[in-house]
Amino acid sequence: MTIYGHFRTRPELVEAALADALQAGEQMLVGVDLDGDAQQAMNRLLASSWSLVAESAALLTAAQAVLPAGRLRELHTGAADRVEQLIRRGQEQGVFRTDLPITWLVNAVHYLLNGAAEETRLGRLDPASTADVVTATVQAVLATPPANDIHPPR
Repeated sequence: MTIYGHFRTRPELVEAALADALQAGEQMLVGVDLDGDAQQAMNRLLASSWSLVAESAALLTAAQAVLPAGRLRELHTGAADRVEQLIRRGQEQGVFRTDLPITWLVNAVHYLLNGAAEETRLGRLDPASTADVVTATVQAVLATPPANDIHPPR
């Protein structure tokens, strides 16, 4: 009752809790070294991000049930911007693909992190190896394809 005294509705409560979790995550991710080689920087970002996603998976599920998708996207702007900047730098370095839309690549990273959290929760991924699985999968998605496999986005 005390908590609901501060929030008029369940969606307001869930949004506030998610915003707090995302803010705490942002404070942690600011300290991740994203300089130098984009692939190595992505590995460091994923290792740090994975633990945050795993910790807040239940909260995100609750938020998805009560908040509009657009609001969820707004709340994740900082994280998405960080990933986008890193992917763009990797593209400039020639180590990340340029044949797919940047928004798709950013979202793919987001989906893979959340999918890994779900697979781990269901016991289909070992928590001790999930960060390595996520990193390997994201690096494979972002890798520059051989020249004969590149197709322009439609």
